[in-house]
Amino acid sequence: MLLHEILGIKYPIIQGAMAHIATPEFAATVSNTGALGIVATGTMDAARAEEAILKCKSLTDKPFGVNLMLMNPHCDAIVEIIIKHKPVIVTTGAGNPGPYIPRLKAAGIKVVPIVPTVSLARRLEQVGADMVIVEGTESGGHVGEMTTLTLVPQAVDALKIPVIAAGGVGDGRTMAAVLNLGAIGVQVGTVLLTAYECPCHDNYKQAVLNAKDSDTIVTGRSVSAPTRILKNQMSTEYIKLEKAGATRDELEHLTLGSLRRAVFDGDMKNGSLMMGQIAGMMKTLRPMQQIFDDMIRETKEQAKRFKEIDDAL
Repeated sequence: MLLHEILGIKYPIIQGAMAHIATPEFAATVSNTGALGIVATGTMDAARAEEAILKCKSLTDKPFGVNLMLMNPHCDAIVEIIIKHKPVIVTTGAGNPGPYIPRLKAAGIKVVPIVPTVSLARRLEQVGADMVIVEGTESGGHVGEMTTLTLVPQAVDALKIPVIAAGGVGDGRTMAAVLNLGAIGVQVGTVLLTAYECPCHDNYKQAVLNAKDSDTIVTGRSVSAPTRILKNQMSTEYIKLEKAGATRDELEHLTLGSLRRAVFDGDMKNGSLMMGQIAGMMKTLRPMQQIFDDMIRETKEQAKRFKEIDDAL
């Protein structure tokens, strides 16, 4: 059974919880288009999180989810809001959702952590996760070390719960590849930056379209905060400071507000333009509906290709 059959949606696709982009309006548009929109609560307090969830509910009658950043000091209160309003799933990051899982599941909400390793996925399966999103280092934003191609099959082999693939998925070829590796669906982010409906600045969208295969870089490895962003003036300065032995606080001071500058101001020099390596494949702006329809059409074409390979072998 694929993800869309489990969740009652049209496509087996989840929208990534991109900070400042995964707004209730954007999530509702994703859900109305047939995938699963996700509202990112990030560093919100409970009141703002409830406002965002209610806004999304007002804009769609389709299923949607909420992302819970477990480092948020308001987590306990936000979980209460989530239980009150019952989105179909909660995706989690930056921590262990174990203490919240029993109550979320009792409310009929599926808990789906985002994980960068098989070992972490197994631990979260043991504490009751319904599914996991395994995210390869190809992703934009905060990343691990393993590639999607190696992570997905190992997770599928190790787990009894379903696996959703993220990282490096942006068209039907890549989607078909991870489905063939055993994933039941995909989470996408970078490709949605090229949707007309995406709320990020036009400069950001154009930067994705202009990116070549090697135009992203991972900053912050030396301070255990690896983040994939577009190479620019800010990333060059960051890497220079890293090599000079800068502390995590010094590096965070450099990046303070940099994501907002990229998303809202279109600052291509000093903004943090999070995007995955798949950006090198993005060439045109498209309506969101076309993005999803193209992915499904291309995935089906690849399925026929697999049949040809099977026949040939």
